[in-house]
Amino acid sequence: MEASSLPVLTASRFLSPPPPSPLLTPGWPRRTVHFVRAAAQTLEAPEAPKPPRPSRRRNAVAEVKASPDPVAALIRFEDVLQTQDCNIILRHCGDTGRWEDLSKVFEWMQEREMTNAASYSSYFKYLGLSRDPAKALQVYGAIQDRPTRVQVSVCNSVLGCLVKNGRFDSSFKLYDEMIREGLSPDPFTYSTLLSGCMKLKQGYTKAMGLINEMKSRGIQMDSVIYGTLLAICASHNYCEEAEVYFQEMKDEGHIPNLFHYSSLLNAYSENADYGKAEMLLKDLRSSGLTPNKVMLTTLLKVYSKGGIFEKAKELLTELEASGFAQDEMPYCILIDGLVKGGKIQEAKMLFNEMKEKGVKSDGYAFSIMISALHRGGHHEESKQLAKEFEAENASYDLVMLNTSLRTYCSTNDMESVMRMLKKMDELNISPDNITFNTLIRYFCNAKVYHLAYKTIEDMHTKGYQLNEELCSHVMVKLGKAGFPSEAFSVYNMLRYSKRTVQKSLHEKALGILVSSELLKDAYIVVKDNAELISPSSLEKFARSFMVSGNINLINDVMKALNRSGWRISQDIFGRAIQRYIRKPDKKHLLLCLLDWMTGQGYSVDSSSRNLLLKNAQLFGQKQIIAEILSKQQTASRTIGQRHKK
Repeated sequence: MEASSLPVLTASRFLSPPPPSPLLTPGWPRRTVHFVRAAAQTLEAPEAPKPPRPSRRRNAVAEVKASPDPVAALIRFEDVLQTQDCNIILRHCGDTGRWEDLSKVFEWMQEREMTNAASYSSYFKYLGLSRDPAKALQVYGAIQDRPTRVQVSVCNSVLGCLVKNGRFDSSFKLYDEMIREGLSPDPFTYSTLLSGCMKLKQGYTKAMGLINEMKSRGIQMDSVIYGTLLAICASHNYCEEAEVYFQEMKDEGHIPNLFHYSSLLNAYSENADYGKAEMLLKDLRSSGLTPNKVMLTTLLKVYSKGGIFEKAKELLTELEASGFAQDEMPYCILIDGLVKGGKIQEAKMLFNEMKEKGVKSDGYAFSIMISALHRGGHHEESKQLAKEFEAENASYDLVMLNTSLRTYCSTNDMESVMRMLKKMDELNISPDNITFNTLIRYFCNAKVYHLAYKTIEDMHTKGYQLNEELCSHVMVKLGKAGFPSEAFSVYNMLRYSKRTVQKSLHEKALGILVSSELLKDAYIVVKDNAELISPSSLEKFARSFMVSGNINLINDVMKALNRSGWRISQDIFGRAIQRYIRKPDKKHLLLCLLDWMTGQGYSVDSSSRNLLLKNAQLFGQKQIIAEILSKQQTASRTIGQRHKK
């Protein structure tokens, strides 16, 4: 179902909040939640006739509404205006989208204590429209320290703001807080929370919990809540449950409207159940209703997904005759169905027919056809279609851009690829995961490895999840191409962007670094992941490090290798000892190594023993080395006997 059809009923509840429930009496043992003075005089009752406002106040309101600086105008008329006048000005700022003035006017009203429950309800509602849920939570938190309890209507307005902006976790936390503070949720509260369940992964389960809570409080289901529940079932593919609720709603005396029928039809569209969809439309017409564009388009989707193409074509003709096919969406639905049904030539014919009729495409139909031709191996044809759209349209959306990029990459058209990247910058389009991976694969295949690396770096900086297989491939290619530092950077980006990576990644990175003699970086890989690296790779790393690695890190490397469970060979110790002997100023490190070997049950071989004794004068007295070597042999025999037992 089109997005525009879903929120029709729910949105009306956002725009016209119900009258507030009576204020709770004091004496609750919980922390009180507060908001403003004069809360006992809550929302103005629109149904009650009011005497005409004195002309002086009426003129003042008009002047403030027309002023480019409403706060300055408010100051001039401070002695004239009352709270209800300020509320009119506040709503005017919201209705005209003057979000900055909205906050300034509200803050001015707060400073002068010229607010009531209606002020807060209106302000939170407009914060939702302005996409500023953080501000709503901030203001709501501030009013909790006022001397009067927050009303349910005010909380409902905050909930509406949070749900409208996708802050579902925050909305349910606020609901829990309402319960803790002793506030009694009303139907609007549950309708608002239920509307948020449509976009939650476990939305249906969450919705059932809310319905049970609502019923336990004695709140009856109404047509709006039933409509929202049907939409939730449709969005989570609970078709049978949607049928049950639809019938239950009718049994309780609620007359279904187009929104209810449309939601159930959406549920049928998920499974392409055209039989039930046709029966539903027949029931709708028999009840005196006429299906609108959204419903007929949804039925077209049902036919297309079910492969009932003849009926789909007839329905498209009906939509054209009714004036409901002036945009590309109905054509796109059928074109997509034909493509997925393997009827690419019929899809091309319909696409060309759409263009001949002058139906404006925003790129969706082009995207479907370009992708279909690309998958079918018609790369040059898909490329020409991409260039046709590019020539006729100055703007792109991300879907169309990714489609064009794929086809240009598949034909190795570097010029067009770079042109599309420039267009992204000009149109301020942020690449997504698909864009990045498409470019990385292309640059790697084109052997432009530095661009592949830069793309991975940009992707990581923007917080996208890296593709491990792809990045591992790029890392190896960078290493072979003579860019070991960049390869190590890719390794680190991948390692820190994922909780776990394949064991082979560490060994690949180590191999690149050792062969490039970046031994300090190689040590970092070994220190953190030695137990995941094969003994042969560890041996190769250890030999290289003893010969040319940072001499100050030799002992640390030995300890890291030993912690992994890998037994260090006497050859490795021998290489380290030779290195130390050549650097007499590092004799203290050699002594530390020999002591550590003793504690771990290691001993030097005869060649290293003779070398140490020959150079014993470096340590001041010959017996120091002799004693250490004697202790090594004793410790080595003791540990060896333990292992035999």
